[in-house]
Amino acid sequence: MPSVLKAAPRRRAAAQPVRRRQRLPVAPSVGSKPAPAHPPVPHALYQFAIEQLPHGLSMFDGDDRLVVANRRYRLIWQLPDHLCRPGTHFADIIAASHGARLVVDELEPVTDPTQPGRRRREWQLDDGRIIEVTITRLPGGACVALHADVTEQRQAQMQVAHMARHDMLTGLCNRAQLVEQMLKLLPRTQRGEALAVLLVDLDRFKTVNDTLGHGAGDALLRQVAGRMRECVREGDTIARLGGDEFAVLQAGSHQPSAASALARRLVDVLSLPFDLAGQLAHIGASVGIAVAPFDATEVEPLLECADLALYRAKSAGRGVLRFFEPEMDACVQLRRQMEVDLRRAIDQQDFELAYQAQVALPGLALTGAEALIHWRHPTRGRISPADFVPVAEETGLIIPIGRWVLHQACRDAAGWPAPLRVAVKVSAVQFRSRSLMHDVLAALQDSGLPPQRLELEITEAVLLADTGHTLSVLHALRERGVRTSLDDFGAGYASLSHLRRFPFDKLQIDRSLIADLHRGGDARAIVEAIAGLGRGLGMTITAEGVETAGQLAALQAAGCGEVQGDLFSRPCAADDLSKLIADSAAAGRLHGGADAATAGPA
Repeated sequence: MPSVLKAAPRRRAAAQPVRRRQRLPVAPSVGSKPAPAHPPVPHALYQFAIEQLPHGLSMFDGDDRLVVANRRYRLIWQLPDHLCRPGTHFADIIAASHGARLVVDELEPVTDPTQPGRRRREWQLDDGRIIEVTITRLPGGACVALHADVTEQRQAQMQVAHMARHDMLTGLCNRAQLVEQMLKLLPRTQRGEALAVLLVDLDRFKTVNDTLGHGAGDALLRQVAGRMRECVREGDTIARLGGDEFAVLQAGSHQPSAASALARRLVDVLSLPFDLAGQLAHIGASVGIAVAPFDATEVEPLLECADLALYRAKSAGRGVLRFFEPEMDACVQLRRQMEVDLRRAIDQQDFELAYQAQVALPGLALTGAEALIHWRHPTRGRISPADFVPVAEETGLIIPIGRWVLHQACRDAAGWPAPLRVAVKVSAVQFRSRSLMHDVLAALQDSGLPPQRLELEITEAVLLADTGHTLSVLHALRERGVRTSLDDFGAGYASLSHLRRFPFDKLQIDRSLIADLHRGGDARAIVEAIAGLGRGLGMTITAEGVETAGQLAALQAAGCGEVQGDLFSRPCAADDLSKLIADSAAAGRLHGGADAATAGPA
């Protein structure tokens, strides 16, 4: 085994010259042979290798005459044999190549200047095929080219690019392409042209989805897209922004009259019935319009203006068009500030409940009270629910607010004598959240209030939102003993079929009908009809907003079972309601009689 340490070198005498050892020639060993040279590759072998290439291959000399071409090259270009013989000029090959058009011609960047450059070309043929050719030019002018049929690859790339810029359901542009087109058109507004943006929102699309299914909804959206195409001019851009919202760009027209005329055409054609596999659907549309450069000169601000106009159009009703107005932005800023304040109010519990008594006819015995929420704003004072509940519903904040109302109302009512009930309004948003059942049961358990003493008031919006889910929740509430009432009946869209399908305990006549009772006529007839309907269905009929003795007399004559209004009690705090309950009990006007009055809290 060799040592890991090297021996120290010996020193040479400085005076002695260094002798070099003469290298002797090495004689070949006996029997050895010199290494043979590689034999030349036969031409047939080269030809075989070229024919096996997956790409087409061709070589041209400095005069652009063919030197060699493989079989794949001939198949790609579909050339006859006589054009693939050596000596054929490149121009003759192109002339016979199905009307080939040069569509791409680019030099690839050179990273090594010592290497020959390469050029990439694409040829479009009359039969739709795309041929990619990569050319390497050699010193002296000759070139070698590789050919590939890239038709499927290019089609796939085009499809991906199309999908990135179009809505797959309708074939319309998507938001990305809409913004791209706006960026092209907005600079023209600096030269005196106008650009109108119309946002179109379908009015009853969700109803179609809920009743006929998502397949019918998709078919409806495709038909909407087709009708919109028929309304616009060539050069206008239509886009689907998502869901049931569309947009139209209208450039080069006299504004705002052209945008107004187009919006009216859209509203008219979309209000016509749609045939969905034999089912007729009626939807309609609302339109918001913003015009550059008057309203904004950039993409996002212009879209925001159109969106504000659309919001105002939908607030005004169905089938409405609105142009953007500067005060709309101020309203939105106030709404946003209210949302911020509401979130803080939820955290700090800046809400309070007032209660308005409900009394039975004919003896005016107290049956319970309706809980009414108010907001104690730190700077604006007391805010009515009519001002903040719509914002809470739009933002979803009504869910935690409604949860607080349920818990607080149940806790307050638990201290009232049985069988007095507390009525709590429930928003359609709370039903859609799918948490209502849990919130109700939690409030009852937390307060100890018997379920029979809680009454939930719902509006027609709950019925129209999701009938299947709503029906199951209402049945589940009834099974647990919770009462339900249909609020504002007689002023909206609730139909008699809803009263057959939903297990309501009470109908509450809308206060607008009560206000018109003194005039007689239609209002009185409607109230009497509702009262008779309620008796026939076994439901209690409650009239809200009773303020005069004349209204009370008319309601009693009509057969209403319960009334509520300032004539008996204005909304008051929980402590004041407790005094009213004590006074009613002392006067023997507590629903259920003396036994109930002395029963104490349940």
